[in-house]
Amino acid sequence: MASFTTPLTPEPVPLELAESSRARRRGLLGRDGIEGALLLKPASSIHTFGMRFAIDVAYLDANARVRTVRTMRPGRVGLPRPWVRSILEAEAGALERWGVRRGVRLSFDTDDAPQADR
Repeated sequence: MASFTTPLTPEPVPLELAESSRARRRGLLGRDGIEGALLLKPASSIHTFGMRFAIDVAYLDANARVRTVRTMRPGRVGLPRPWVRSILEAEAGALERWGVRRGVRLSFDTDDAPQADR
């Protein structure tokens, strides 16, 4: 199972990967929540139209360093950020608990990673 950690994360966080175009478009739409987080790669912007819950969003650069973290309510559009290579999504409040904040570099373990719906 895929996971990620930060220097402040006490244990690995479960991670789903959305690497296909279809999986990235769907993201967390139609879900009531998520255990862990969803990584959209490649991606430089998102929206929350049709979402059922607020989410935390971490914009990551090419080195998996967090450049910006935002909480987005349903029905919002995130601005495109040209330096972003991937986006981490989780339920609102989760990223702070896991130590995901600006400047932190994430470490990914993606062996046998579950893929989001293709």
